[in-house]
Amino acid sequence: MPPIAEIGPSAPNFTSRPDVHGNAELLLADMDANGVDKTVLVQTSFSTWNNEYVAASAIKYPERFVSMGLIDPMDNNNAQAAVYWMQERQVQGFRFHPQYYNNVDILKRSQNEPMFNCIEERSGIVQVHNQPEHAHQLDYVASKYPGITWLIDHMMYPDPVMAPTWDAYKPVLELASHPNIFIKISDVHNRSAGGFPFIDMHGAVKMAIDAFGIDRCLWGTGYPGHHRVDNGWLSLEEELRLVREGFDWLTDEDQSKYLGENAMRIWKWDN
Repeated sequence: MPPIAEIGPSAPNFTSRPDVHGNAELLLADMDANGVDKTVLVQTSFSTWNNEYVAASAIKYPERFVSMGLIDPMDNNNAQAAVYWMQERQVQGFRFHPQYYNNVDILKRSQNEPMFNCIEERSGIVQVHNQPEHAHQLDYVASKYPGITWLIDHMMYPDPVMAPTWDAYKPVLELASHPNIFIKISDVHNRSAGGFPFIDMHGAVKMAIDAFGIDRCLWGTGYPGHHRVDNGWLSLEEELRLVREGFDWLTDEDQSKYLGENAMRIWKWDN
């Protein structure tokens, strides 16, 4: 099957491109097989700045999906693009990748202020994909734009080699002082040197949950359907088992918040 959406990439020095499709219907089948009701679709780095496929999929299946797009942080007209995607195509926010830009702090770039103002005016959501050394950028924008809900992707990549002091991870934990920052506890297995339930990462998971509180923790996974395992991620079944069995210190209430209740509060759902 040929690609059904444009492929990029959108990131500097990022050359990875998919050679097989992963469509919304494949994801829906995976969700149905594992009892997952709703999903936030996030535009990938190899899908260009054209967010139409994820936007159209969320519009087509409003009871199951909402969408998050990409915006070029180096485009001086990106405010106009943000308004278009949010107002015309129901995209609820955008993902940025500070770690892809070595010579500029993209979140602090003055030319991006109109864009962030437009997102804030629409109570948008911004998720940030980066490393602990970029935490200062998120610290800056979370204060400057309190009307934006900010999400930390993949816990900002703690690594077991940071133990036992975890000093290198402390700038991330300190971001919890901003009430408008949430954290996605995800991609745990890819950081771990061990097998399920990836115990060498439990310390970082517990620190993140303790710092932000369970009400600001979000669950996230990777590719749809068989592409999860094909690309080195856990299957959806195993992702759920990690939370329900591997994170055995979480209460039933904690699990419910982490696995969906918190996401239902943040994004605007059709029902």
